[in-house]
Amino acid sequence: MTPHHYRALKEEIELKPSYDSGGMGVKNDLGWWASPSKVASHFGTSGLAVAAATGVTHPLDVLKVRLQMQLVGQRGPLSGMGQTFARVVRKEGARSLYLGLTPALTRSVLYGGLRLGLYEPSKNFCELAFESTNIFMKIASGAVSGAFATLLTNPMEVLKVRLQMNNNARRGAIGELQKIAAKEGILALWKGVGPAMARAGALTASQLATYDEFKRVLVKWTPLEEGFYLHLISSTIAGSVSTLITAPMDMVKTRLMLQRESMSDGAYRNGFHCAYKVLITEGPRGLYKGGFAIFARLGPQTTITFILCEKLRELAGLKAI
Repeated sequence: MTPHHYRALKEEIELKPSYDSGGMGVKNDLGWWASPSKVASHFGTSGLAVAAATGVTHPLDVLKVRLQMQLVGQRGPLSGMGQTFARVVRKEGARSLYLGLTPALTRSVLYGGLRLGLYEPSKNFCELAFESTNIFMKIASGAVSGAFATLLTNPMEVLKVRLQMNNNARRGAIGELQKIAAKEGILALWKGVGPAMARAGALTASQLATYDEFKRVLVKWTPLEEGFYLHLISSTIAGSVSTLITAPMDMVKTRLMLQRESMSDGAYRNGFHCAYKVLITEGPRGLYKGGFAIFARLGPQTTITFILCEKLRELAGLKAI
């Protein structure tokens, strides 16, 4: 394509009319691939927003992992988040609530940048290919970007959950990485990648599609305009929806990543086998172990992520999500 043809195509797309219907002709923009600075801005704003939200909610993530590893392969009374918090602080100290923070932040910048940064380009591609950005296109765009981001960053997630369950890991993330590679092989860093990709695809699809669609509906049917309160309400709804959908997948992902710590119940062959064994040995409630902690973490994290991301995008000169 010659520069003249490219400019003509870009002008045609930018002049294409947009509507509020959520279907045909929703805001097109080729800027995300036209300029390296735009690409950097998309990924940078998304990564920083997710990293900030992760830093704030990390103690809840530690509690979530501890709750998910209760009574593996057994039925019985489960400790609540308050009891788990008190026990962890009393026995291991307050610093244990920040176990795994380094890989968590590293993953957040990469995973968040890819997950949120790829959503708008994916949505724009769907609009060009199918001349539509209805709710199904938004769900597909979110699922693809979330799954791809997780495939690349799964080793950081494995390191994070291993450190969160191991208060005796003195050598930190690098030492844990060397230990896993030496004892279990380098492929162990991709343990649980299937459920993790399914969870990230469902999470991103439910978060971003819900957020995007509710923003459109609220702008159309309420006096709300683009700004803090619109972002707050839409992100709160998105956080609630995504928690309900992804909690079982999150639990399965955690069990697989901590496979060596779960050997008392035998090895899980894959995500479906893990879910089946949990249902048989721990009951349906087993799939929602740590569910309240997931909501307590994911709800605020979603809200912080979207509000901060929208503000950073505004400062970077990008349009709202």
